[in-house]
Amino acid sequence: MSNPTAPKLALADAIRALAMDAVQQANSGHPGAPMGMAEIAQALWAGNLRHNPKDPAWANRDRFVLSNGHGSMLIYALLHLTGYDLPIEELKNFRQLHSKTPGHPEVGITPGVETTTGPLGQGLGNAVGMALAEALLAAEFNKPGHTLVDHHTYAFTGDGCLMEGISHEVCSLAGTLKLGKLVVLYDDNGISIDGHVEHWFADDTAKRFEGYGWNVIRGVDGHDVAAVDAAIKQAKSQSAKPTLIVCRTVIGKGSPNMAGTHNVHGAPLGKDEIAATRAALGWSSEPFQIPQDIYDGWDGRKAGAAAQAEWQSAFNAYAAEFPSEAAEFARRMKGELPAGYAEQFQAFLNATLDKAETVATRKASQFAIAALAAALPEMLGGSADLTGSNFTDWKGVAAVRAGEQGIQFGRHINYGVREFGMAAIMNGVALHGGYLPFGGTFLTFSDYSRNAIRMAALMKQRVVHVFTHDSIGLGEDGPTHQSIEHASSLRLIPNLSLWRPCDTAETAVAWNAAVTRPASIGMDVHDGGPTALLLSRQNLPFVPRDAATVAAIARGGYVLRDAEGARAVIIATGSEVAIALDAQAQLAKEGVAVRVVSMPSTDVFDKQDAAWKQSVLPKGLPRVAVEAGVTAFWHKYVGLEGAVVGIDRYGESAPAGALFKFFGLTADKVAETVKQVL
Repeated sequence: MSNPTAPKLALADAIRALAMDAVQQANSGHPGAPMGMAEIAQALWAGNLRHNPKDPAWANRDRFVLSNGHGSMLIYALLHLTGYDLPIEELKNFRQLHSKTPGHPEVGITPGVETTTGPLGQGLGNAVGMALAEALLAAEFNKPGHTLVDHHTYAFTGDGCLMEGISHEVCSLAGTLKLGKLVVLYDDNGISIDGHVEHWFADDTAKRFEGYGWNVIRGVDGHDVAAVDAAIKQAKSQSAKPTLIVCRTVIGKGSPNMAGTHNVHGAPLGKDEIAATRAALGWSSEPFQIPQDIYDGWDGRKAGAAAQAEWQSAFNAYAAEFPSEAAEFARRMKGELPAGYAEQFQAFLNATLDKAETVATRKASQFAIAALAAALPEMLGGSADLTGSNFTDWKGVAAVRAGEQGIQFGRHINYGVREFGMAAIMNGVALHGGYLPFGGTFLTFSDYSRNAIRMAALMKQRVVHVFTHDSIGLGEDGPTHQSIEHASSLRLIPNLSLWRPCDTAETAVAWNAAVTRPASIGMDVHDGGPTALLLSRQNLPFVPRDAATVAAIARGGYVLRDAEGARAVIIATGSEVAIALDAQAQLAKEGVAVRVVSMPSTDVFDKQDAAWKQSVLPKGLPRVAVEAGVTAFWHKYVGLEGAVVGIDRYGESAPAGALFKFFGLTADKVAETVKQVL
């Protein structure tokens, strides 16, 4: 690695120049953080970060997260200067259409960007997930005399990230789990968009993190490269606790008239102030021009290649002694499923069909988890303090715990009552690679984690959300816990695949769809991303099917029960499929033939070809949809002339059976509605 302290200011000033030039050219952006954190970035990236610009996917690289992602020109400048495939032309196109330098960093768009940040606090949560994945992989794969997994996770964060409630959730858990290779550098500049934060953020942040069980290094001069370098090395010298380095800085450092003010946070400096800043810094280069000696000082390619080569040699020695473990590690870091997985799943599905059990789909999910966990050692489960209700554990699984000698390996995480934090941490685990994370809570609490679910969808990450207690079927807990609008709302998130299965067979297929979604980032596929499974608390009857009908489940919507001369179609999901079947039987007695379509996944059904969709929902047949939730979404399928049986108000506290009857979610009501549309 190069010496991060020499030259003291010139390397940092290159960041300042690129940041103010790019923001000025775009007439949009946030120059304050890059200019204020330039020395912090120099200390980390020019002397401590183990990375290889020629191979951004190197498995044992240190991970870097810019949690305060609005300062994106900081990471773009660093990636360009250190030798990543990010030419100066891309910096000139900052914030422009189809550039590799979007307004906030996006994983899969820019080489070297580890996660998409911008919604404040979530990058910090992703970093905790990455550090957790590193610790678990080390505990799982490292052997005496062979250290295969050994890297740090670094995050830059500002006041905004630490004001967000998610920062408490994830940093509390990180301290509890003693994630000692997590290092967070806090840009303590006292400024946010509205001005001086002392009027609304007067916390003693250092004490707060000490209370979490973190190692806190206070009072570091964030503009002294040597001081920041020493603090980073101090943080790395211990592995018992995560570290917060509190760096006092001046936002917009270098700007004679705007530094230290909120005016420099999120707007261009202007040509006159940029000229004054250049003069004050002694920076004589033209816009977007960097002297060669500065490039040479930043270049991380030689050191990065040497570090990766050293690791590769260690990996080869590991593989010679532990060939199966080495192959397993390589497979999992690529996100590939093991050979023979399809056959193992089919065997489980066949057994599920043979058992024909009537159970709650949350229990059916646990059956699937147990089977898949045996086939997929990368599956890493958890729950936001509802394990006994979500059924996200399985027989014999060990819990992740902090130990005296590092983390105790397990495959189930007790996230505590931290739904948002759990979702962001799972995103970080998925981004790191090596694990397939899933976590559970009640569906109504998806509201807490929604933005992290959206980020997983934006990043196309393979994360599975197990949402149980999916309707008024929750019963006596009442409207605070009963989901009404949640299923329809989640269906609106692009790239999020949502399944609401009706029995054990559909639940098994839903789980298989979740784990077989593409896992790699930046893929030219439309189908990558997270999955939400919406599961019942109450028992649901198993529905017998022939082989062709079982195969059709994977298409998201299919004919579950047909009728000769059908005059209408009933579309149902989840617990309401049984109601639809009862309504079909009731109408048949009255001489009215109807088809029942189960549509556990509307997004998967929508991706089918026109011929399939026409075969399931023929044009000209009146349609009635039934789901224990808001009705508006379903007019997409029934049209304005069709009808929807649902619930457009909040629930009540009562036994589930009484509620379904009270709200008209009954076979009688569905049958009557069918007759009304005929």
